[in-house]
Amino acid sequence: MKNKISFLKEVISGKEDYDFTAIDLNKAILLLAIPMVLELVLESVFALVDLYFVGHLEKSNLAIQIIGLTESVNTIIYSISIGLSVAATAIVSRRVGEKKPIKAGKVAMQSIFVALVISLVVSVFGVLYTEELFTFLGASAQSRTYGVMYPKIIFGSSCFIILIFLINGIFRGIGNPALAMKSLWFANICNIILCPILINGWGIIPAMGIVGAALATAIGRALGVFYQLYFLFFKMRLVIIKLKYIKPSFELITSLIKVATPGIMQYVIASCSWIFLSQIVAKTGGENGSSGFQTAIRIMMFFMLPAWGLSNATATLVGLNLGAKNKERVREAIVLTTKYSMIFLGLAMTLCLVFGRQMIGFFTNDIAIIEIAYSALKIVSYGYLFYGVGMVLNNVFNGAGDTMTPTWINFIGFWLIQIPLAYILSYTFKLNTLGVFIAIPLAETLITIMSIIMYRRGKWINVKV
Repeated sequence: MKNKISFLKEVISGKEDYDFTAIDLNKAILLLAIPMVLELVLESVFALVDLYFVGHLEKSNLAIQIIGLTESVNTIIYSISIGLSVAATAIVSRRVGEKKPIKAGKVAMQSIFVALVISLVVSVFGVLYTEELFTFLGASAQSRTYGVMYPKIIFGSSCFIILIFLINGIFRGIGNPALAMKSLWFANICNIILCPILINGWGIIPAMGIVGAALATAIGRALGVFYQLYFLFFKMRLVIIKLKYIKPSFELITSLIKVATPGIMQYVIASCSWIFLSQIVAKTGGENGSSGFQTAIRIMMFFMLPAWGLSNATATLVGLNLGAKNKERVREAIVLTTKYSMIFLGLAMTLCLVFGRQMIGFFTNDIAIIEIAYSALKIVSYGYLFYGVGMVLNNVFNGAGDTMTPTWINFIGFWLIQIPLAYILSYTFKLNTLGVFIAIPLAETLITIMSIIMYRRGKWINVKV
């Protein structure tokens, strides 16, 4: 027991002196995966905290729909963030594996410069076209009037979303995921404290309702970014970070964009699919259908994000060990993380099937929403094991710098299979919202099968970055 407690302290401490190209693989995976899992559990908590507090407001069905649809659009911002962080992790880890700290630091700063430029464009577009986006998504006029400021604040603060993902990607590339975890701990604690205060009011602070939820989230993420920057500039040893490295370097920016663009596209493709699915649900199921679907997806993502954190360990190990030219160790790491991912998601599937109704009831008392959400959660849960394998292989390709392969897989799986299948089942076969629920695990299963085929071909292992 003492050894386990000692190991957990070691994991959370965030040391940088581990050689992930040489230490025992099981220990390496745990050292990387535990902080990444906790990091993404906490990222999912951001959404669940908002959902909990607004789910108990007077017009909770409108509030839940607005937050759910905002998150659907936000997945595009997450896609950009993850795509950039994938590129930063892949290139930084390769330079760290090659023992080149100055080059690693320059890559980190150039990625921050690119992130700032992109976030400016995203923020302006998101704030100016909020009404049009929500009309397209099928939000009712009542919902738009009630909560339009929520998405405007979230979209306007998108720079903090992008930076918190990106800098955490840099930390993972260095081999210090504990710092990524701690930054989200800090951001989440701020959000959890601010949410009830700003939503319900306290002392001289008036009750702001759904606007308060948006402000709490934006402020929490901003504080998390400042926390990250402090450690990035003053506490790193395996990379050398200087402010002057942010001066645009065409060569490094081109290298980053080359890896990041397909990475961004693979996640944009996936997130746009979710937007179309949300639109179908909103039009066929109304406000209750939309609220139920968004609640189920939030709970699903609560389990999926930690699994994604586990699979992120693969990306770091792939990048570091390819940098050290140890291909056999790369393959061993992939087998182990796949096994752990399937065990975790097998347990998650069991929990959702057995206790799904109780989980949903925690967030809303509306019987109609609970029934729709439980139906959705049961169906999507059947695909958990396939999701786990697919996520690991996706991170294998990305960690190697082969971001194009998962981009094509996602394009075929989501746009050529999932969206048309959901549309046909919902409208042609008159299954309405049920058609969307069924299309999700079917498409994800086919995506995993395609990933396995491409992994076995082995071209990813020879990619240069």
